[in-house]
Amino acid sequence: MAAPVGTDEPRPARTAGDRYPTRVSNTPAFIDRAEPTVWGARASAGMFGAQELEAHERDGFVQVPGLLTADEIVEYQAELDRLAHDPEVRADERCIVEKASDEVRSIFEVHRISEAIGRLVRDERVLSRARQILGSDVYVHQSRINYKPGLGGGGFFWHSDFETWHAEDGMPGPRAVSCSISLTDNHAFNGCLMIMPGSHRTFVSCVGETPEDYHLTSLTEQEIGTPDPESISKLAQRHGIAMMTGDAGGATFFDSNCMHGSGDNITPYPRSNIFLVFNSVENACVAPYAAPRPRPAHIGARDHTPVR
Repeated sequence: MAAPVGTDEPRPARTAGDRYPTRVSNTPAFIDRAEPTVWGARASAGMFGAQELEAHERDGFVQVPGLLTADEIVEYQAELDRLAHDPEVRADERCIVEKASDEVRSIFEVHRISEAIGRLVRDERVLSRARQILGSDVYVHQSRINYKPGLGGGGFFWHSDFETWHAEDGMPGPRAVSCSISLTDNHAFNGCLMIMPGSHRTFVSCVGETPEDYHLTSLTEQEIGTPDPESISKLAQRHGIAMMTGDAGGATFFDSNCMHGSGDNITPYPRSNIFLVFNSVENACVAPYAAPRPRPAHIGARDHTPVR
């Protein structure tokens, strides 16, 4: 249920037909999550154990050290370097560059650009875990590479991915999971992913109206769809902040509604990762809830074919 942030007033009813209204009011609000975090049976086939699924249910995320082998790390590091320096990739609309440095920030729909990453999407080490969490067949809602070079890699402000996917892509509920696979060592000092444990149980309704073609600017610097300072402070006081540090080759699976972000990288040590988003086929996107039209398919897929 929704409650205006900073008040003890009775909680108003939700907007008709939308469990998670956002970008429709001048007042931010907290909305209690209605759905589970782990949809599959605890004993269902997959590579997660019971304790890992319990951690995901409790915290909204679980880390998997050593998902990739040493040889695979080298292979994917080379692939990321190749893609970042490929003139055709840089000229593609799926490639996003940093505003200040003109270095590659992200490459979207990368599982269709790269055969190697396409294989990774279908790898049972990744796919079976996504199916366990979501309790169904899954499809790729979004894939991308995130580059955060040393001495200038830009951060990502606090946000819930689901807020954007709901508002701009039409994802009905938070039945999606992200898998971030590190290809460099993640330290507390080089812009690692930060998550507020347990924040996945609270949807933060944001203020502001989605502009036309907002994706053209939001992918480098998001303003609409980010929580207000008071909401961020309240969540941080309630849940704290966990840093997703670890060696290259590890992965973090995290719920689509986790409040997360990362800082700028002012150290000489780069940070890059492969980011795969799986959505349940039972949660396929419809018309956007708070945007004039859906974002392009390379950012939010409209093809709901299950990954096999």
